[in-house]
Amino acid sequence: MKGRNLLLWLFAFLAVVVINVLVIQKEQLLATGQLVLLELAPVDPRSLVQGDYMRLRFDISDEVETETNMRDGFIVVRLDSENVARYVRIYDQNTSLAQDELLLRFRQRTYDVRVGPESFFFQEGTAKYYNNARYGEFRVSKSGDVLLTGLQGEDFEELGPP
Repeated sequence: MKGRNLLLWLFAFLAVVVINVLVIQKEQLLATGQLVLLELAPVDPRSLVQGDYMRLRFDISDEVETETNMRDGFIVVRLDSENVARYVRIYDQNTSLAQDELLLRFRQRTYDVRVGPESFFFQEGTAKYYNNARYGEFRVSKSGDVLLTGLQGEDFEELGPP
């Protein structure tokens, strides 16, 4: 019985440590990551806003879909003057990045290429503030990991309740 309790406490301690490490990593990415905007692609309007989330799809995903059949990998992008990511190529480990290029991780599931999350969650009753979303706002690490931090409108204004 004592061994079982010790094992239970050990697993609980490990779970807390792992969760805290993940939170610290996300906080660090939020503080130090490169600001990158991804242009939103149209999504079936019947399922654009349901309850307290918005389905997301990014224009850049279409370009990746036509270029590769890899399940997971990286794309190389360049940022324009407004920090909007523009597709350059699929990343090849044998080719180094140019000074102005960044990596973005992608995952291909079923028929869709995902660059970042497919949903943006917001407080219930605030959907009207996000109706004009045009860009997903991300923080990107040097290794290509992305963290969605918000949505922006056509004039690059941050969207959300006042």
